[in-house]
Amino acid sequence: MIKLSGVIITYNEQRNIRQCLESLTSIVDEIVVLDSFSTDNTKAICTEFGVKFYEQKFLGYVEQKNAALKLASYDYIISLDGDESLSPELQKSIKELKSNWVHDGYYCNRFNNFCGQWIKYSDWYPNKKLRVFDRRKAKWIGINPHDKISLIDNTKAGKLKGDILHKTYQSYSEFNLKTEQFSTLAAQAYFEEGKTANIFKIVFNPTWAFFKAYVLRLGFLDGLNGFIICVQTANITFLKYTKLYELQKKSKV
Repeated sequence: MIKLSGVIITYNEQRNIRQCLESLTSIVDEIVVLDSFSTDNTKAICTEFGVKFYEQKFLGYVEQKNAALKLASYDYIISLDGDESLSPELQKSIKELKSNWVHDGYYCNRFNNFCGQWIKYSDWYPNKKLRVFDRRKAKWIGINPHDKISLIDNTKAGKLKGDILHKTYQSYSEFNLKTEQFSTLAAQAYFEEGKTANIFKIVFNPTWAFFKAYVLRLGFLDGLNGFIICVQTANITFLKYTKLYELQKKSKV
């Protein structure tokens, strides 16, 4: 039977970290937390669970998560954010997996809770994520703040039953703030990658993002919150490209 490490990155997650840790304790052989110097009770709550707690300045989502992987004692990993937890069905799937590990990684559906409502449509469900994997065959990649696990040499992955339960934004103000922050990070990352913005991208990309999420992926079925999510999906795209355009102009001065 394999041994599993639960690996989490955190910053000021006192609202959600207890539920995250409780969902892991019965199925992993250790829990590793890499914290970015939280100023709330995150560390105290983690200490209650006897986790291996480390602190490091935040380097970026991709960099931070790869650093956290190196702190684990075992090669088989369950990777979560501090505002995520495992559903009972997913816990059962992973328990069974420990004695029957076949693939190098496993996808799970992520079920997002927005302002108290579980979102079933748009781009938010099933929101497939690869979070159970052999770290020798995988690494975090992506353009911040959008990170993902990539299996080396395109190794085939399996699929687990159950959901990662994600307590995302719990107020509209929080969503607005994160939209502003994430669009800034994305614009800077795009700029460093050599990507460019123009009037077509500024107009077309947000329009397409809204249409795809709200119409093609049935975001309207989630009611008002579905509409708000799809509008913000377009807005973050709009802000990302306008900020990228601004960076381009400044670089030419």
